[in-house]
Amino acid sequence: MRRTVLKTLLAAPAALVLALASSVVLAQAPSKPVRLVVPAPAGDGSDVLARAIAQEMSAGLGQPVLIENRPGAGGSIASDMVAKAAPDGHTLILGNGSSHGVTPSLYPRLPYDTLKDFAPITLVATAPNVLVVSASLPVGNVREFIAHAKARPGQLHIASGGNGSLSHLSAELFKSMAGVDLVHVPYKGAAPGLTDLAAGQVAAMIINIPSAQGLLKSGRLKALATTGQQRAAALPEVPTLDESGLKGYETTSWFALLAPARTPAAAIDRLQGETAKALATPAVRERLATMGLTPVGNTPAQFDAFMRAEIAKYAKVIKDAGVKID
Repeated sequence: MRRTVLKTLLAAPAALVLALASSVVLAQAPSKPVRLVVPAPAGDGSDVLARAIAQEMSAGLGQPVLIENRPGAGGSIASDMVAKAAPDGHTLILGNGSSHGVTPSLYPRLPYDTLKDFAPITLVATAPNVLVVSASLPVGNVREFIAHAKARPGQLHIASGGNGSLSHLSAELFKSMAGVDLVHVPYKGAAPGLTDLAAGQVAAMIINIPSAQGLLKSGRLKALATTGQQRAAALPEVPTLDESGLKGYETTSWFALLAPARTPAAAIDRLQGETAKALATPAVRERLATMGLTPVGNTPAQFDAFMRAEIAKYAKVIKDAGVKID
């Protein structure tokens, strides 16, 4: 029997042999530590999420899941590294709405193809964003804010965490659907934008809920609406933009695991399964709840369909708003 197996392997193409070998290895357990690349600095929400699931995944996989932070260029630096890594299931990326939803349409000459060069594993978690305004702004809801802005075209400013960021594109979608002329002010990250917003230097911002929670609790910001199709568990008293008159408005912060293309299906299935198990543990669910995140853990096919829809949505927003990277 051994001779038959050996003859079969020798007769098979090298690529097929490698794929079969990788499938067998990952179906049992990784043969070495798994590297999880995060396109954000240490301490960022993506980094905190990665570390929360890495510990549980390590126990299930029987190998350490090591975090490697590679921020910059809208996530394209980290993405390029993973796209070019060996497709053996030992190098992954915790992609997000910016790196794998926005960046494909924002950077015209990426050194990789977001859809062709990655194998989707699972959507890890999602969170709606929130439209916040300075506490000093004399508005109490979305309709009042829109009316206030329409009476002052080009006079109010809306901040974002950077040109081309998810918060920027969320703002552009809001401007388009609400028919208001707000001046976009990009900051180098969410924190300085929120600081100026709390000081009344800018009027509004659409940002992920965890980033704004501290200023909301202190009363320095007001939450007018969240951006999901359902109300956010972290802000249950705040209506959605859809409820507030902007029918169909939806932007979501999301985080997902991807591997290099041509990673064996057995490896993808094993990684998806262990991620789903990690997301089901009480400790991880509690940690995500404090961050305003909803765990998902869906199938590779389901996540692939979701990512393609996100890319198409933001491609239209970028084109319609004429967004370009400086």
